[in-house]
Amino acid sequence: MEINAVFEGGGVKGISLAGAVQASEEAGVKFRRVAGTSSGSIVASLLAAGYSGEEMSRIIQGTSFRSFLKRSPVFNTKLVGPALRVMLKKGLYSGEALESWIRGILRQKGIVSFRDLPPGKLSIIASDITDGRLVVLPDGLVEYGINPEYFEVAKAVRMSCSIPYFFDPVMLRRSGKAAEGKSFAEQFVYMVDGGLLSNFPMWLFEDKEAGKQGATKVPVVGYQMVGHTAPQAHRITGPFSMLQALVETMLSAHDERYIEQEKMVRTVKIPTLGIGTVKFELTPEESAALYNSGYHAGQEFFRKWRPGRLEKRLIVNKKVSPHS
Repeated sequence: MEINAVFEGGGVKGISLAGAVQASEEAGVKFRRVAGTSSGSIVASLLAAGYSGEEMSRIIQGTSFRSFLKRSPVFNTKLVGPALRVMLKKGLYSGEALESWIRGILRQKGIVSFRDLPPGKLSIIASDITDGRLVVLPDGLVEYGINPEYFEVAKAVRMSCSIPYFFDPVMLRRSGKAAEGKSFAEQFVYMVDGGLLSNFPMWLFEDKEAGKQGATKVPVVGYQMVGHTAPQAHRITGPFSMLQALVETMLSAHDERYIEQEKMVRTVKIPTLGIGTVKFELTPEESAALYNSGYHAGQEFFRKWRPGRLEKRLIVNKKVSPHS
């Protein structure tokens, strides 16, 4: 069975997506096109590069996410250091370690830029906070005068994972016609976490023509991380700690987002066991629990789901409903 897959963002909770991918493959699923936001973009890029769910699980569970939190020692000075870094760099951590990590993994499969992948195979969501719009990478780069084919996949993943004020935004410079008439400063745009504007882009692969008949030619299946995060108090000591608390609260709120019923029946719902989006210091037990949660959710979904069957039933029920 072939599907187009969309992976939700969720910070370190993305470990659970690897488990769901492995269960999907064991159920006979083949991934034609893949898309993701934030940590979902990591999983999508690894799938596009040719990694199996089993390989992915070994990579992700064997990675210390704490290692992504890199910054110069000068910015580690208590209280002053982190605030100074946010003022100068616009983030608590650089994000370069994450980009280097995914770059190395992709290169093991011979993937560097988007031209190394089949056209349309991978889509990554980022947020342009300069122009205030959502960007679907790589195709959206044309609007900035950048050739999508030669853009590095690892850079796109870093953009999508750049949680505001946690990681530095990624700067792009417009070129060609996109830069005409703009001052030097206006030629630069800031890209951050795609979850700000579309954390679960189920709309991305919708086939409008096939949708009129109630189903897509290739089913679109979403992988979403759900569940209440255990309440964790944020210690507010100033404007920078307040900004961090605001961003963490905003990103965790995505878990409770409403999804149309037609999309719910083709969404793998993965319990996240109360683990927070930016809990980068996971224990081995927590990492394994997240993976297993995704694996069992994937098993349960593909045990019951048949392409188009439930969606068609919902459409029929809507037509006969006295309240419609």
